[in-house]
Parts: sequence; structure tokens; C-alpha cells
Amino acid sequence: MSEIEIGLYFIVGLIMLILLRIPIGIALISVSFCGIWSLMGWKIAWGSLGIIPFHFASNWVLSSVPAFLFMGFVCYHARLTEGLFNAARVWMSGLPGGLAVASIFGCGGFAAVTGSSVACSAAMGKIAVPEMTRYNYDPALATGTVAAGGTIGALIPPSLIMILFSVMAQVPVGKLFMGGLVVGVITVAAYTALIMIRVTLNPALAPRLTEKVPLNVKLAALVDTWPVLTIILGVFGGLFSGFFTPTEAGSVGAVLSCLVAVANRQLTFDAIRKSALETVVTTSSLLVIAVGASLLTRFLALSGSGDALSEAILGFGAHPLMIILGVSVIYLILGMFLEPIGAMMLTLPVVLPIIGDSGYSVLWFGVFLTKLLEIGMLSPPIGMNVFVIKGVVDKNISLATIFRGVMWFMAVDLVIVAALVAFPQIILFLPELIG
Repeated sequence: MSEIEIGLYFIVGLIMLILLRIPIGIALISVSFCGIWSLMGWKIAWGSLGIIPFHFASNWVLSSVPAFLFMGFVCYHARLTEGLFNAARVWMSGLPGGLAVASIFGCGGFAAVTGSSVACSAAMGKIAVPEMTRYNYDPALATGTVAAGGTIGALIPPSLIMILFSVMAQVPVGKLFMGGLVVGVITVAAYTALIMIRVTLNPALAPRLTEKVPLNVKLAALVDTWPVLTIILGVFGGLFSGFFTPTEAGSVGAVLSCLVAVANRQLTFDAIRKSALETVVTTSSLLVIAVGASLLTRFLALSGSGDALSEAILGFGAHPLMIILGVSVIYLILGMFLEPIGAMMLTLPVVLPIIGDSGYSVLWFGVFLTKLLEIGMLSPPIGMNVFVIKGVVDKNISLATIFRGVMWFMAVDLVIVAALVAFPQIILFLPELIG
């Protein structure tokens, strides 16, 4: 049996383990270790199991992952983000679907202090959905808005997906952040337009608020956003101005979030304990998956099966547009069953060479892939953001109702994805301009 055949057999074995619901990190490490053992012997396999994880985990960029996670958890547990939705609500209440629009802007603001769409959905779901329910908003619109708005958390920096992609693809994370910021802003605008059009055409979805909010109340609501605005300006002002690196930005954000929480009299021992514990647990789970993907990359290189798959796909002579369409369909399908980081780490060792040989910018693909993966967070049957919203809202709201609500936003997302393929400069313009 040739080395390429061995590699292909182990890839099939990996797919079988995933279908059996084995955790992705464990499946990646197990298959890669056994594959290297079969190719090179057990001494090389054991050596790889020690050396490759060390070299991957020692990458300096990865140190920003726990720092940004801690920043987001402190903001959440110290309740620094509560003023975001209230400020958006009082300023936008007069718009068609004003509370839903406020939810989208609240998600956008919260996204700037967390790199997780799940955290974004959970935080805003507890605040925004009850408020919309109180004003008789359609349950599908209310829950679908927050579930979809949560996906902005992985687009607007800091994004955990982009940080891990940066390490795997050797792309500057700062440029990924810039491209993601543009797509995040476009997504906020598109979601807002969708809500306003739907409510204008069908006012029963969201009764118009008739109460007039005094100017002094609006200004007071803006003052309540100072904790998050301070962190955003401090971290990303320094990052995009070049004052410090993306890695240093994570540390600055972690310290700044604690200082702001102290100034706001919201930092408690319990908040610190929960933030630290959740940071350790989340970082550990991410690193297990990332280390497994790094081992898989080495195994595919040793066996030659990764190059064989890439050459076979490119050998069909398909147009680059057809290739990116095929890759998009694969990720949309994977998103129905796998969480985003697992899906990305599972496939990048094979997909990255294909993207590079097809002539696409790897920087562009990193942001484009993030958008695709976030659509998977809404896709049935296992749309993670949908299940998160289900867990924090009224038990009378069914999963079917939430899925019905997110379908509208998924349609908008697909339009955005098509625009990103047709006009790559949407992503590349800002990184090239500032870079």
C-alpha cells in the first residue's frame, strides 16, 4: 500500500470518527498519531506528539486568544455591556422594528469586546428578547434577530476564528481583523435594512413604539455606554493606529476591561473567578482542536495525500469560481453539523493549498471563510446560536420558531457571500490601504 493510499484511508477513518460524534480534537489527534505511526514508526509518532503541539502552542499570536477571551468574559460578568442595548433602544425606538434594529447594533457593540458569536447571542438574548416580547414583537423576528446578530461576534475584531486562521495560514492577524471589520459593518447594515423593510411591509411583526423619549434620557443612555466604548477605543484605536500589535492588544484589553469594571464598581471576586475559569476551559478546548489540526497537516504532508487531493481537484480544470463555489457548499454543509472552529481546523490542511493554487488571496479567504462558518451557526439541524437563544428565552418559544426567524437573515448572508466573491476588494481594500 502506498503512502498516499494510507493517507486517504486515514482521512476516511477521520470522517467516520466525526460521524460517530467523537470530539473533533480527539479524532484529529488520534488519526494523525496513528497515521504517522503507520508511515514512520512509533518513535517518530511519539516524537511528533511532543514536538508539533509544543511548536504550535508556542506561537506568539496564540497568546492573544486567552487575553481576548478574558476581556470578553470580564465585560459579560461585570455587566459592562448592559448599556449598549438600552442606548440603541432609546435612539432607534422610532424606526420600523426599532427594538430589533437596536438588538443588531447591540450585538455589533458587544462583538467588539468578545470573539465568540455564542457569547454574543447569549448576552444579548437575555436582554433584548424579553424586551421585544414585552412590546408584542413577533417571536420569530425577535429570536431570529438576536441569533443572527450573534454571528457578528466572529466578524468584528477580536475574532477567535481569525486568530486561529492566522496561525494556520501564516497571514497577519491585524489585516484579517481589518477585513473582518468591513464585513461586520456590512452585515450590520444588511440586517438592519432587512428588519426595516420587513416591518414596513408587515407592521404586525413589530408594533411601532409611540412613546417619545426625551433628549435628556437619550443622552443619559449614551453615557451608560462609556465602559464598552472606552475598551473599544483603547484596544482597537491602539491596534489600528499601529501603537501596539494584535497580540499586545489582547493583553491591553484584558487589563483595561478590569480597570473599567473597577471604575464602574462592577468588578467582584465572583466575576473574576468565573471569567478566569471560562477563559481556561475555552482556551484549552480550542488548543486541543488546533493542535490536532496541526498534527493532521504534518500527517498529510508526510503521506502526500493532501497534495494528491489538491491536485486531483485542480486537475479537473474547474474555473476558480466553481472551486470557490464548491468550497462554499462544503462549509455550508459542514456548518449544519459541526461547530465553526472544528469545521475550519478539520478542513484547512486540505483546502488551503487548493485556495492558493486557484489564485485567491489567502487573506481574502480567511475573512470569507469566517462569514461562511458563521452562517453554519444558524443552519438547521444544529445551528448553535439557535440552541443558545432557545436556552435563554421563554420555554413557549419553539426551536422551529427560532429557525423560521433566522432563515431571513441566512438569505441576506448568502447575498453578502456572493458579493464578497464577486468583489474581493470589499475585504481587501482596507487591509491594503492601511497595510
